[in-house]
Amino acid sequence: MVSTAWRLHWEDSGSLSGYIRTCVFVRFSSPYSRREIVTQNDLQELRDIWNSWSNEVKQLFYCNYGNLPYLLDAKVDKYLFRALAQFWNPAYSCFTFGGVDLVPTVEEYMALLNCPKIQVDRAYSRPVNVLTFLKKLMKTTGMSEHWVSARIKQKGDSKCIPWRNLRDLILAHPDMKNRVDIFSLNLYGLVIFPKALGHIDEAVSDLFDRLDKGTTPVPIILAETFRSLNVCRRAGEGRFIGCAQLLLAWFHSHFWKVKKNLRAEDIEWRAPWLIPNEILYRCGDFDWVSLAGIWRAAGYALLMVLRQYRSRQFIQVTQGLAQCEFSYKDNNYKRRVREISDA
Repeated sequence: MVSTAWRLHWEDSGSLSGYIRTCVFVRFSSPYSRREIVTQNDLQELRDIWNSWSNEVKQLFYCNYGNLPYLLDAKVDKYLFRALAQFWNPAYSCFTFGGVDLVPTVEEYMALLNCPKIQVDRAYSRPVNVLTFLKKLMKTTGMSEHWVSARIKQKGDSKCIPWRNLRDLILAHPDMKNRVDIFSLNLYGLVIFPKALGHIDEAVSDLFDRLDKGTTPVPIILAETFRSLNVCRRAGEGRFIGCAQLLLAWFHSHFWKVKKNLRAEDIEWRAPWLIPNEILYRCGDFDWVSLAGIWRAAGYALLMVLRQYRSRQFIQVTQGLAQCEFSYKDNNYKRRVREISDA
């Protein structure tokens, strides 16, 4: 028999757009519910650096990279996240809470991150021919080839650079724009895509190299969020490699009225801070969209959750949705990346 217990307690934490709160939300119903799926980097030094900056430097950051620093103040409740992951439905790429289907959308994440330089229609596609990790780090940091090459490490199947080396640069670099760029690279590597704890992965630098061209990071963030939730849910274990802070901010924006038992009438279907605009809900003749991440592609099916935009909801065939998930290590992945880019 499955026993279920709920316990909620809300506390404001003054973070991303006022919608990140600390919450305990426990559902004792899964054989793997006590396994750790969220392991976070220690972000205190990044917070200290941010708090030491003048308003002028902070404004330079906001103009170039948006509201990312708010994520530093977000408290990730591991119990809440572990419970939330149990409701992820890999077949439809959405959360299913009984009769309620919800998913983070491109438009919601765009509003949360609020970056003026992002161009909504300039999506990321993994480049086939790119600069080496060494060259990209030299470009971002302004440091010599010798300095960078001496600090690149191999972690598992990918190259990376320790955060402590970049931290020293943020504190000592004479150029303010370089300090801001390096700080943002660390936010992406330690908060948005925390693959190897304490290190910035090479794949993160691929994306970062495209940000100054106006490329939106939102589809990439969603792709890796869906991909990692799929892995954790299908395997019944594993570590979530995505931005837990942003996902929980989204969650609270829809469920802040829920007191104890989940009822459809208590759901905030449309996030109150979301500005009405065009939405991405299909790709060509397909009722799903393939989102390119930094490690693999994942499916996105907004037709499932159009109630979040006060519209009609659909339940669609999932065959095409499953086919659009693939790894960049698969055979013919370059052809599939081109197809995503063209679409």
